[in-house]
Amino acid sequence: MRAPLVGRFGRPDNRSWLGTMRDAVDAFVRNSPSRFAITVFAGLILITTLLLALPIARSGAGTGGTPLYDALFTAVSTICVTGLTVVDMATHWSPFGNAVIFIGMNIGGVGVLTLASILGLVISRRLGLRAKLMAASDSNPSRIHVGPVAERQAVRLGEVGGLLVTVAVSTLAIEAVIMIGMIPSVLARGFDFGTSVWYSAYYSVSAFTNTGFAPNPLGPVAFFDDYWFQSLMILAVFLGSLGFPVIFALARSWRTPRRWGVHVKLTLTTTLILLVAGAITFLILEYNNPKTYGAYGLGKTLYEALFMSTMTRSGGFSTIDMSDLYGSSLLVTDMLMFVGGGSASTAGGIKVTTLAVLFLAAFAEARGAPSMQAFGRRIPRDILRLSVSVVLWGATIVAVSTVTIAQITKAPLDFVLFDVISGFATCGLSTGLTESLPPEGKYVMAATMFMGRVGTVTLAAALAASQRRQLFKRPEERPIVG
Repeated sequence: MRAPLVGRFGRPDNRSWLGTMRDAVDAFVRNSPSRFAITVFAGLILITTLLLALPIARSGAGTGGTPLYDALFTAVSTICVTGLTVVDMATHWSPFGNAVIFIGMNIGGVGVLTLASILGLVISRRLGLRAKLMAASDSNPSRIHVGPVAERQAVRLGEVGGLLVTVAVSTLAIEAVIMIGMIPSVLARGFDFGTSVWYSAYYSVSAFTNTGFAPNPLGPVAFFDDYWFQSLMILAVFLGSLGFPVIFALARSWRTPRRWGVHVKLTLTTTLILLVAGAITFLILEYNNPKTYGAYGLGKTLYEALFMSTMTRSGGFSTIDMSDLYGSSLLVTDMLMFVGGGSASTAGGIKVTTLAVLFLAAFAEARGAPSMQAFGRRIPRDILRLSVSVVLWGATIVAVSTVTIAQITKAPLDFVLFDVISGFATCGLSTGLTESLPPEGKYVMAATMFMGRVGTVTLAAALAASQRRQLFKRPEERPIVG
């Protein structure tokens, strides 16, 4: 008879295969939490793809399952909370398929970093130091590279547990409030109570997670004259695009703005500036466009311009056809989508804080200042290097995807660029090009959405785990720039 295995403290090791697997995953989380996050995200997409490809997920008897490329695209768009579609979301999916998408939007909205931290906590029953560093990295990416820093941040290392609770509570609370507020508007459109509750829940989740999926055939156009419904959508998208670290900080000290960290102030300031500037720009460029806002009065045009500016933050809802916009408006939308929302938010893009850091660096250089400063605090140059890397990496993804899809489809460049940036920034607005993509184009767009949602910070953190500290410096020489 074989002797039992002996574990620590001389006790027999009677762990089951489940316990062994949990220990293996625990070791993976400790050694490389960011790579674990990417793995979990890819696994969720794979599971969602398989579920959506089942015949039960598609509406209509005897229609068979959804083609793999359509199921994969929808799964990526759902988990990445992008909102781009290649099928009619209101009619293609069965109740089972809609349930999968509804759950997927919530999971994707939590975010890859927080999701990995929660799973690591559940599996290992503790949140180790490296996992805490990973979860805190959205509010301070330099912690992954150079360790804790002195400046105040929206979320400190010891507050990650509170952040995880805030994510769950704030998500459910905000979605519930928005849903309840939407029910009267949906009822007023003639839907029964059950359908109204379902549509309201779907819209609230889709808006707060910045996905942009619509459960009804007409989408937001059905509520074009309902200012209350559209205002709730604006509020949900705005809150979702701020980021959980900002929501966490505001929940703690909303009465004392002086206690807010630089991250919170930069996110709020830059977001409001882009929101107002975008609305004014759309008002100026589209006020005389008969296909968009030209047929409405000043008040309606101003409100719809604000709605449009908010949705470019990554919301993805639209009450007009994007292909009807002037070329200048398409370009402005490209820029707003590329920036996206706040760090650790349900929005995509390079993030508003990245843009703010670049402007602060340019302003400091113009003044000859030795360092960047904002709200009485000095911002280290490591953040500038990370911001430049984020922009270059994002621009590279957009450029490669644009060239590839343009070659595949031979479509106009402005339409291709618009949809590619929308996919990278997980926005969901489309000129109609995405729906007509061939299978190979859908795979390229799905990869673009995945890279945009996983984010350069997560990829940088994954690479940082294997980097070595250089113990020497090479001779310095300055190239000619400009």
